[in-house]
This record gives sequence, C-alpha cells and structure tokens, in this order.
Amino acid sequence: MGSMAFKKGDKVVYPNHGIGVIEDIREREFFGQQECFYSLRILANDTMVMVPLANADGVGLRKIIKGPDVDRVMEILRDSDLDLHKNWKGRFKENSNKMRTGSIYEVAEVYKNLAYLSKSKALSYREKRMLDKARYLLVSEMAVAGRMSESLIETKIDEALTSGKTGKRLHVAHA
Repeated sequence: MGSMAFKKGDKVVYPNHGIGVIEDIREREFFGQQECFYSLRILANDTMVMVPLANADGVGLRKIIKGPDVDRVMEILRDSDLDLHKNWKGRFKENSNKMRTGSIYEVAEVYKNLAYLSKSKALSYREKRMLDKARYLLVSEMAVAGRMSESLIETKIDEALTSGKTGKRLHVAHA
C-alpha cells in the first residue's frame, strides 16, 4: 500500500496514538535532502506529528477501518480463545509488539487478553495503562468507522467481552 494514498484532510490511524488528521503535506529540507512530510494532528491530545512520506508505511500509518470491519473487531472480542503468558514480561513484550503494529485487530486481541486478566488479578501499572490505551484506540476508531457514539461502542465492547465468557478456553503459554 503506497503512502501517497493520503491527502490533506484525511483521517488516519497512527499506531499507538490513535486517530489523526492530515493537516498538510509539505516539503522540507532535511539534512540537505528535500523530503515530503505529512503534518499529522493527533486528535487525542491535539499534538502535531511530522511523518516522512517515505516512512509512512514503516510507521504503520493507515486509513481508518470501514464500517463492516467493526463487526470483525467485535468477533475477536467475542471469540473465547485467549493467549496468555504466565510470565508477565513475556506477555508485556508480546502485547507491546501487537500494539505497535497499529492493526485494530491486534489491538483488540491485546485488549481482550488484558481485560480478562484484570478480572482475575490486579494488573501491573504498565499493563493497566496498556489496557486503557487499547480500549481508547478501539473505541475512538470504531466510533468513527461505525458512525456511532463512543459510549455506544463502549457498551458494545463490554457486551462482546461478557458474551464470550461462557466457554473460555485459556491457552496459557508457560514461559
């Protein structure tokens, strides 16, 4: 997927930061080279990020999912398969890698795993923050994609999680 796919005004997803709006596409001289940058305004905290066009694929910049994809995310949340490392360091590393991909489906996996874990034990501070971030990323993107309010999406996410609980099969990877 070529990164020139984005134009001014597009809403995009920047991994680990959430939705941003491309405010501008401009050329700047960088170490003597002319480089094109996207000026991206991250909606969550209103910060500006400069992303080189050449690196847009590398950082995982992507378009927001489409409406039908919202159902696919819900399926992941409902699905009763869980992958949990007994060892929290291994789990944290795996989850961090998934979050970095920027894929909403990977983020949904992280959220589901951590949400279940949090029901049975207290999460570490870092995992609690990751759970909150994963939820924020899911809710904000699915609300835009599904043209629904964030509070409705939150309710749907919680319902999806509880509905899948009956036949939970826990895959515990022994680290």
